[in-house]
Amino acid sequence: MAAGELLTDKAIKAALKTAAETGKAVKVKDSGGLYLEAQPSGAGWWRLRYWLAGKENRLSLGTYPDTGLKDARLKRDEARRLVLAGTDPSAARKAGKEAQRQQAEVQRLAAAGEPLPGSFEEVARRWHALRSHEWAPSYADKIIARLQGKVFPYIGARPVVDIKPPELLALLRRCEAAGIVETAHRVRDTCSEVFRFAVAEGLAESDPARDLAGALRRHTTKHIASITDPARFGELLRAIAGYRGTPVVKAALNLAALVFLRPGEELRCARWEEFDLAAGTWLVPADRMKRRQAGKLYGPDHLVPLSRQAVDILRELQPLTIRSGLVFQGERDRGKPISNNTLNAALDSLGFTSAEHRAHGFRASARTMLHERLRVAPEVIEAQLAHAVPDALGRAYNRTTFEEQRRDLMQTWADYLDRLRAGAEVVPLRGAAA
Repeated sequence: MAAGELLTDKAIKAALKTAAETGKAVKVKDSGGLYLEAQPSGAGWWRLRYWLAGKENRLSLGTYPDTGLKDARLKRDEARRLVLAGTDPSAARKAGKEAQRQQAEVQRLAAAGEPLPGSFEEVARRWHALRSHEWAPSYADKIIARLQGKVFPYIGARPVVDIKPPELLALLRRCEAAGIVETAHRVRDTCSEVFRFAVAEGLAESDPARDLAGALRRHTTKHIASITDPARFGELLRAIAGYRGTPVVKAALNLAALVFLRPGEELRCARWEEFDLAAGTWLVPADRMKRRQAGKLYGPDHLVPLSRQAVDILRELQPLTIRSGLVFQGERDRGKPISNNTLNAALDSLGFTSAEHRAHGFRASARTMLHERLRVAPEVIEAQLAHAVPDALGRAYNRTTFEEQRRDLMQTWADYLDRLRAGAEVVPLRGAAA
């Protein structure tokens, strides 16, 4: 066939026959760089030879007979138009396939009810998955629940790059209108972290939450209610002594006052294996303490020296709950500890409502009276409260645990509570346990 002569179906079939008979590929040309590679298998591959930026390239245009001569020429002409415009048709094809793949993925996600790529929800969930390993599980759950309840229903489906400050402010105003001003600030902080993550990944240009703090109403921090007046605290102790609920709850209330641990996982989830009553010690496992995830995994257990009074309470309770392994086993399900609300419900029944004192408030009561009334050194109190040293340098180099001072503190505190319970005159004990 002469060079430049257009192909015909007859010529194509002849080439395919020759390739099959000789067992060798045969190349037959059409115009404009188009040619057919006839294979011994009986199939023919359409190819386009083209030049771009002085470099020779080849592009596959399909197989014969699925792609006929007419269709092959149409594909050739389309590719040549791209070349004339300075676009590589091979790159354009790859981009088209990628766009199709992305579109198919979008349709799959939409059908499954999952967030679309680049949407605020998709970015937020990836940020949460990245950061949640640093947090306690309960805190990670709280963050994702806040996003699911307060954010995703309104801007979750929006492309993160398109969200502007007014749109985010409207979302935060909903929280304010519901009377949860503090939550509005927390939502803004969380969204800000998500946007900064999006900026780092090249999915957004800025953080629209950054400048909204001043647009929100100020919220006043409300501390957990706690009794710090010694006389009133003595009334509380006498009310607990007369509590007619279960022995488990009564013991938990008394111990909450004596050891001032956090009433959630630290106190209510206590297990008998953590106690050495003969030595008067309680080691609260690190993973139950209020710490970052790294502290829970690798930090030390928290030592609680037990006063004589605390040991007596535990020895009396031990026969009732030792079989379950849980110190404060639940009444209905003995395989689980008492609920988070049990102690507060007991305080309510004793006439001490949420406006005056909560189970968590025993910590503030102890912190205040130990310092103001018993003159205990603040750093010793903070160590017993399991509070971190405030500055980074201190955390790195100050490993003091004040174990002996804390043992004195706990016994002094228990003796002081006995006097308050008895209604004795309350006077500061100068230098005690300092």
